Amino acid sequence: MAVEFTDANFEELALKSDQPVVVDFWAEWCGPCRMVGPVVEELANDYEGRALVGKVNVDQNSDISMKFGIRNIPTIIFIKNGELVDKSVGAVPKNVLVEKLEALL
Repeated sequence: MAVEFTDANFEELALKSDQPVVVDFWAEWCGPCRMVGPVVEELANDYEGRALVGKVNVDQNSDISMKFGIRNIPTIIFIKNGELVDKSVGAVPKNVLVEKLEALL
């Protein structure tokens, strides 16, 4: 199950994680986000114990969104050792996200 990142827990959970982190920036009103959502959940299950996969609702957590310069959603960022290392903007197939994540493991 994907973690629900918030402005309050993001630094502790995502930036201080010893595993690679995948963060899906989304909103309920975003059509493409609804297509990506199930893929993010699959990644969370597939990589449980090896990577931390979660979501940020941009409408409820504007601080994180601004920090990473999120202008379009869905945007999926990849963090390793507290640093942004890769990013994917728009709805992309699962295999694209898997490739990016595998490169961090």
